Amino acid sequence: MKYIPFILFTVLTNAAAQLMLKQGMMTLGPISMTAETAIVRLFQIVFNPWVFAGLATFVISMASHLYVLSKVELSFAYPFLSLAYVLVAVFAYFVFREDLNAWRIAGIALICAGTVLIAQSGISSSADEKSADAAGVSTAEFGSKS
Repeated sequence: MKYIPFILFTVLTNAAAQLMLKQGMMTLGPISMTAETAIVRLFQIVFNPWVFAGLATFVISMASHLYVLSKVELSFAYPFLSLAYVLVAVFAYFVFREDLNAWRIAGIALICAGTVLIAQSGISSSADEKSADAAGVSTAEFGSKS
């Protein structure tokens, strides 16, 4: 469970990036492009301060996720990213006044329940398994102690 803070950092930066991208696109307004204006418009989008910050935050989130993937199983780490949806939905409700109806709340509750179940399933990493092997503990025993 020692990698949970890194996983949650990945989730937070992923959600923050989404919120920054939304703010940036709101400041730009609806996008319309023609063949003649596509490149200029693309630069306007990418270099909008909010969009640029969101993209940079995505890079940080991805670097964190890569670190996590080097330490834990993908089937353990990846489902936590669904918590980013929970954060985005809640913040979008308060910041952007987006709809948060009963169906979305029910979906958020299911996402949270599923993530709790996955977190309870334990964690194994190749580095921890190697140290357990060196200590004479089998991988099966190690997984049950996490």
